[in-house]
Amino acid sequence: MTQPRVPSGGGETIELTCGEATAVRKLDLGMREFECDCGTQHAVVMDVHPPERFLPEFLVEVLREAVETTSEEMPEFGTAHLLGIVLEEFPDHVAVVDVSDDGEVGAGIVWVTDFDSRRLHELIIELVIELMDHAVSHGEDPVAAQFESQMHEFDIDEFVEQYRNQREFSEADVMQ
Repeated sequence: MTQPRVPSGGGETIELTCGEATAVRKLDLGMREFECDCGTQHAVVMDVHPPERFLPEFLVEVLREAVETTSEEMPEFGTAHLLGIVLEEFPDHVAVVDVSDDGEVGAGIVWVTDFDSRRLHELIIELVIELMDHAVSHGEDPVAAQFESQMHEFDIDEFVEQYRNQREFSEADVMQ
């Protein structure tokens, strides 16, 4: 649970699932993970992070077209939905705090997982594939059956490795 804020205090504290706690203001927007006092790396995700952190842009566009959202606050599919899927599947491994009232954080929602950033990325890909598989399995189209077969052969580890390498290279180019 979060601690109440004191004016001019340190802001929200997030209680991690490992039993440790950290000040949310120590988690900056560029942070993807941090080493906790418990000795493990925890992934950090904020609602302002684009879903393209985990998924290629074309797939995000497809999901935005296909997934109906019911929230006025989040009218299109995004990072909050991806982390919602993770939270639903692994509720005991994700800490979440709403910091929308703290203007110094730069985000509205912060998630910290028991998983490091790479494992979280793998889990998100696995869960998205499961959702796609479930959606396609209801179709009668022969192309859907072929797509479903290809999803079962999809190498998640290889995808995550290549995607993360590509994104690191692309981000380095932008910074230069």
